Parts: sequence; structure tokens; C-alpha cells
Amino acid sequence: MIPLARPELGEEEIALVAETIRSGWITQGPRVAEFEAAFAARVGAAHAVAVSNCTTGLHISLIAAGVGPGDEVIVTPHSYIASANAILYCGARPVFVDIDPLTLNMDPARVPAAVTARTKAIMAVHQVGRPADLAELARIAAERGLHLIEDAACAIGSSYRGRPIGDNTYSPLVCFSFHPRKVISTGDGGMVTTGDAGLARHLRLLRQHGMSVNDLVRHTSKTVVTESYPILGYNYRLTDVQAAIGLGQIARLDGIVARRRALAARYHAALSGIPAIELFTDPADCVWNYQSYVIRLRGSRAPARDAFMQRLLEDGIASRRGIMSIHREPCYTERMGPQSFPASEAASDQCVCLPLYTQMSDADLDTVCAAVRRHAPAS
Repeated sequence: MIPLARPELGEEEIALVAETIRSGWITQGPRVAEFEAAFAARVGAAHAVAVSNCTTGLHISLIAAGVGPGDEVIVTPHSYIASANAILYCGARPVFVDIDPLTLNMDPARVPAAVTARTKAIMAVHQVGRPADLAELARIAAERGLHLIEDAACAIGSSYRGRPIGDNTYSPLVCFSFHPRKVISTGDGGMVTTGDAGLARHLRLLRQHGMSVNDLVRHTSKTVVTESYPILGYNYRLTDVQAAIGLGQIARLDGIVARRRALAARYHAALSGIPAIELFTDPADCVWNYQSYVIRLRGSRAPARDAFMQRLLEDGIASRRGIMSIHREPCYTERMGPQSFPASEAASDQCVCLPLYTQMSDADLDTVCAAVRRHAPAS
């Protein structure tokens, strides 16, 4: 079986975890602080705040930006459901804006028409790691006095106009995921980067019950420290065991991205020219980490896409549908009623994610490409 994804973990991560366990400190502590510093240095951010996953990072980022009940946040429907869920958690309303079908990211030209008096923020999603049009979205946000928050769940190792995603050039809050399907993984986990020291302090309060003094400070203090709880917070902490894995992963990042891009180039070469298949290639002004390798079955509908995926599975090849259209999910139709975003819907029904992971051999990739050619729908 050729799996869809497989995290690259090795002896370095095992050694770091063993060392952490032996230290006796396994919850949020010194390893988390070390991982935050390493991550911030890697993406060029002033501050990095580790959290339990990207969804919780989005949630507290929205809170830190002042998003609350009655507010609206503009977001793409073409994303994992967590992007919109984090907005609902704040009591706010997601306002969906359709995608550019060539990039699978929110179309900035459609954003101004979605802004209302209730709009508080724009959430830019870097879908499958491909950077969104940050310059244009930042311009729109600045003109209208809105916050810009990046859902960079998939985008570690990608860059936009020569700047790493996460360095806060275009937005003050950027959220990453370390789920096993992402480029680097801590089993689960997340990180928020910011250039604002005040925001960083607020995020650290929010992630740990609003506690004024964290466990590390209390346990290393030579005098008795009694904490207070000035704000309502959450239990959104990353553990030191996870952070130990993250330290090993961040050291591997450049090699991981290089290998993924090499595999994507091999896919491009093997699958180009097939009439029924559309490929998504590198944007001119970005470096794409290829968190997923996505193809589009031209003109297909969901049943034809699923039949194609089933034939791949029967050949021992895992795949997944393209990105969901959140507005079609029952929990959103019940809240918001029926909505139509044709570009997102078409991409959801026509796109397929193919296997891509650093340990994938060229022979396995060739096997996948042969099966794709064999089972591609007639044009």
C-alpha cells in the first residue's frame, strides 16, 4: 500500500523525547520555550507561541484581535472546517468569499464586496501550503481598518515574495499546524507567530487558563509565587514531549521541503499533457512547500472523482478528495442556510490529493503516475 502521507521521524526525535522524559518535565516547560525560540528563528518572527493545535491557535488569535459575538470574519469556504469553526467559537459569523480556481485560495477581488459594518477581520488561508495573495489582502485590510490573520496550517517552509510565511510581514498573527499530514509534525500541535510583544503576552495568557505566571516560572522560582487569573483562558498548551519532537522536526525542515518539491516536480513531468488532468504549478512570486500534491479531474463531478479514487485504492494507492467546501457541510447549512460558491464547489468535486511524503521512492511515485494515467476519466 502506498499511503497518502507519512511523517518523517527518526532517531533524532526519539533521542530528544527520551531525554525529555528522563528530565521529569513533560508538560509545558523548558522544551516548549526552546521549540518556540527555534521556530521563531526559522520563520523570522519576533515571537512564537506554542499551542495544542492550529485550531486553538486560530481561536485565541481571533480573541486577541478582538473578535467576538456579533462580529464577522471574512474567510474562504475552501478550507478544512477548522478555519470557520474557530470563528464560530468566538461567537462571530464567518462570511465566505469564493476562491480563484487557479490557486485554490481566496480571490482578493471578491473580498471588498463582502465587507460590512460588522466585519472585524480577514482570515487568509494558505491552502495546501500555497501562499495566498497576502499583499493584496493586507492592502484591503489596512484600507478598511480590519485585522488580517493567516491560517498557515499547511504553510511552514513556504515563502511569499521572498519572505517566509510566518515572519509577520503582512499580518500580526500567523497560525501553523503540526498534525501528521502537515510538513512537520509533533503528533498534533500548533504555533502562532507575532511581531507584537503585547499580543504574544496575551496569547500566552489565553493558552493557559489566563494564568498570570506559568508553571516554568513558578517551579524555578526561589521564592513562593502565587498566580492570578486576570482573564478567561483555555487549556491550549503544547507539552514538552511534543516540543521535543518539534525540535527534531524544525531541524529537518529545509530537507523535507526540498524533497517534497523534488517529488512534486517529478509528478509534474509525469502527469503533464494528460487531457483529463489539470495540474497546479508553482506561483511566480512564491515558494510552495507542496504540503499536498493536488490534481484536478477536468469537468468531473464528485461521483466520477470518487470512482477514480476507488480504482486507485484497488491498485494499493491511497488518495483523498480535494479540499472541502465548508458551506456545504450540515453544521453550516443549518446555521447559515444554503449558499453557493461555484469555484470552491467545482474544485471540491474535481480535485484529488495524491500520495506525497519524503520517504516516497521514485519507483512508488512512478507507480502512482501510471495508475493515474490508467484510470483518468476520458477527456
